[in-house]
Amino acid sequence: MTARSPRRVLVTGASSGIGAATVRRMRAEGWNVVASARRADRLAALAAETGAEAYPLDITDADAVGELAEHLAATGGLDAVVNNAGGALGLDPVEQADVEQWRRMYELNVIGTLQVTQAVLPLLRASGAGDVLVLTSTAAHAPYPGGAGYTGVKHAERMLTQTLRWELVGEPIRVIEISPGNVATEEFSLVRFDGDTERAKAVYEGYQPLVAEDIADVISFALTRPAHVNVDLLIVRPRAQANNTTIARTGV
Repeated sequence: MTARSPRRVLVTGASSGIGAATVRRMRAEGWNVVASARRADRLAALAAETGAEAYPLDITDADAVGELAEHLAATGGLDAVVNNAGGALGLDPVEQADVEQWRRMYELNVIGTLQVTQAVLPLLRASGAGDVLVLTSTAAHAPYPGGAGYTGVKHAERMLTQTLRWELVGEPIRVIEISPGNVATEEFSLVRFDGDTERAKAVYEGYQPLVAEDIADVISFALTRPAHVNVDLLIVRPRAQANNTTIARTGV
């Protein structure tokens, strides 16, 4: 079976940041896009702007994820999923770490990604040329002080992705990992620091961070390669960022 045209992609965490930028980019390239997130009002606005289909969803709710899969099957199937939903909470040392924050991060970044992927795999298989794309982070590749909770869940999400690729070898499904470094979006650091705007702003001062559109560009690249080409892993950082803790800042 050959992939249909236009292809249909599900984007999770689509109400802001990288997710919303990805919806805009894929719609501009002619894809049918199902935009999923918890905030229905933002999804509705994005759908009105882009022509995407809005599907409000909490990916940690297994029943709701199952209903999404049924909806996709009944409305034409699916060719690709962009597992973008996730996030960081806190930057505390292990000794002072908030257990509930760790638990919430694991549910969102790992269990949510797992549930969505499991639910849509039969549809991707049926498409004849399906894609599972997972947005991890450079946090999935190295630790940093205060980051044990987030780096831990992103390492787990990375292992989910890599293991799935090995398990599906020989099937018509590509498994892709994109790992961004520092990306300045309207919410990531603000959520991490519980609404502390000054602390969130400081993360991106003194250098040019990536923006959501940079990552949407990379996602588009990976999804539009010829079917026999798999982008196993692509790490993308700002030029000024050498690793998770080394950033060349000026005027700070």
